[in-house]
Amino acid sequence: MERQNAPLVSVVIPTYGRPEFLPDAVESVAEQTYSNVQLVVVDDHSPEPVEPVLADLDLGTLDWQCIRHAENKGANAARRTGIEATESDIVAFLDDDDYWESTLVERLVDAFDSGGPDVGAVAVGVRIVDGAGEQIGEMIPDYVGNITERILRGELQAATFSRFAVRRSVIDAAGYPDERFPSWQDKEWHIRLSQHCKYASVSEPLVVRRITGHGQITDDFEKKRDVSYELLVEKHSTLAASYGPECYQQFIGHLNTTLGFSALRNGYYRDAVVHLLRAVRYDPKRRSTYGYLALAVTGPISYPPARRIKQWLSGRTPSLSV
Repeated sequence: MERQNAPLVSVVIPTYGRPEFLPDAVESVAEQTYSNVQLVVVDDHSPEPVEPVLADLDLGTLDWQCIRHAENKGANAARRTGIEATESDIVAFLDDDDYWESTLVERLVDAFDSGGPDVGAVAVGVRIVDGAGEQIGEMIPDYVGNITERILRGELQAATFSRFAVRRSVIDAAGYPDERFPSWQDKEWHIRLSQHCKYASVSEPLVVRRITGHGQITDDFEKKRDVSYELLVEKHSTLAASYGPECYQQFIGHLNTTLGFSALRNGYYRDAVVHLLRAVRYDPKRRSTYGYLALAVTGPISYPPARRIKQWLSGRTPSLSV
């Protein structure tokens, strides 16, 4: 798309060891209807360098570069490297196993333009597909205005990195993604970003997310339990309490609901029961907790036959990204 004074949009793709998925992500950036796009791929020291894979793709006139880490540092470190290498006022992110519809960047820029300078981040919808490309879910964001309290309460689905863009001025104010988080990185960053800007949404599913069982970060329950959960509580429980005791209760309850769901889907039935009971204690009004708890209590008797709903649930699990 050609437009006067079209702002440059930088896209950051962190990648590690997924050469079978990365070309789809990169090509979807090259095929955007919005033309003023810069791409930075950060190879987080993949077993085999990814730049030769990119060099073999037909990317047209896309301005792109690939930066390779000398050692594996993690996705958020790779995102920071990418952000620091960009030159634009708007930065968008794409995970290497997702891809975009061709109008995504155009819709993002439209939302920033219509929202004005107070809008510092824009989220878009996602279509979830299985390994065969069949749609198994869809999520449309409801991010409008000041959203910090709603995120803390677990009222909003946390937009994963592939699903939002942010102004550089907001990144400067909030800081980079926290490299200590092995999971829930997006939710934690949204909590900080949202304290420095208003949000807007694009109500179209313009991101395609694949659920294929290829070692996605969302599957690592033990790191969520032992690292991410503790860090989120440490960093943001005081902020949640500043909105009142009910917000604090819902913040802790929601984290435990989501942690319990993660335990359930990974076969940690005892952990699931522990966290889901804790969620009920803190936030007894969250109805989804009781359904997960019923599955966790009966454990392997009921859950394997119910695994057909696992992907359905993963598309609708409460606000933390799954």
